[in-house]
Amino acid sequence: MPEGDSIFRAARTLHQALAGKVVTGFETALAPVARVNDDTPIVGRTVERVKVRGKWCLIFFSGDLILVTHMRMSGSWHIYRTGERWQAPRRAMRIAITCGEMQAVAFNVPVAEFHTERSLERRSWALKLGPDVLADDFSVEAGVQALREYGIAHPDAEIADVLLNQRVLAGLGNVYKSEVAFAAGVHPFRLMRTITAREVERLVEAAQRYMKANVADTSGAGIVTYTGNRRTTHEMDRNNRLWVYGRKGKECRRCGASIEMRKQGLDVRSTYWCPSCQPWITAEGE
Repeated sequence: MPEGDSIFRAARTLHQALAGKVVTGFETALAPVARVNDDTPIVGRTVERVKVRGKWCLIFFSGDLILVTHMRMSGSWHIYRTGERWQAPRRAMRIAITCGEMQAVAFNVPVAEFHTERSLERRSWALKLGPDVLADDFSVEAGVQALREYGIAHPDAEIADVLLNQRVLAGLGNVYKSEVAFAAGVHPFRLMRTITAREVERLVEAAQRYMKANVADTSGAGIVTYTGNRRTTHEMDRNNRLWVYGRKGKECRRCGASIEMRKQGLDVRSTYWCPSCQPWITAEGE
C-alpha cells in the first residue's frame, strides 16, 4: 500500500504539472465520478492546487470542486505529455485529466470522489484523521499528545497497530510502522500501557524524521505514487535501504541478531523487528 510519503510526492508532482492550468480534457471509468462530470463539467475549470491529507490526495478545481482519491493497495497517479504512450494498459485507467500539453492519469485507483469544501468537511475520514506527520504545521508535541490520548483510551492496543491507525497519526504505513518502532527501540507488539513517555517521544520523532527525509526534494518527485525506494538507513545501496522491514531471518544491521517477523492486527499485516534492539517489556507486575 502506498504510504504517506509516496502520496505526498505524487501530490507534489501533480501540483507541479497541473496547478494553474485549465482542464482541456477529462475522462473517467468510474460511474460516480462520471455523474458529477456530466452535471458539472470539469473541462474549462482551472486546477488550483493539489494537496494531501494522510494517505488521501486532493485535487482542487476552480468553482469549489475537489477530486479526492485514495490509492489503497495498487493505485497510482502518472504524469505524461499529452499523447505520450501510457506505461499501464488503458483498461487500468480510472481517471485522466488533460491540461494542454500535460496529462495526469490515475491507474487502478479504487476510491475516487468529488466534493465541495463543505461536503468534504462532513466526510467522516476527513474529520477523523489524526495529525498528519507530513503537514507543515505538524509538531512532535501534537503527535505525542495523540499517541498518549489513544493509549489512555486503549491501553491494550499494540503499538505497531496504533502507528498504522490513521485516526491517531495520519500518513504512516506498514513499512514505516516497523522502521519507526525499530528506531525508537520499541518492540512492535508491546501494549500501549507499557510504553513510556520518552518512548512515545522517540516514536513520533522517528516518524517525522523518516517521513520528512523521504519527501525532501533530493529524494525525487517521482510520478508514480509508490516506487519502493524509501530509505530509513543512510545507505545509498537500494539493498541496504531499510533497517528491519522485509528482512526476516537476516542479520540486524545494528547488532547482528536475526530479524523476526510476525503477522499482526485485524488486517494481518507483516511486522518486523530485532529482538535484541527492541526487547520485550511488559507492564510492571506482569
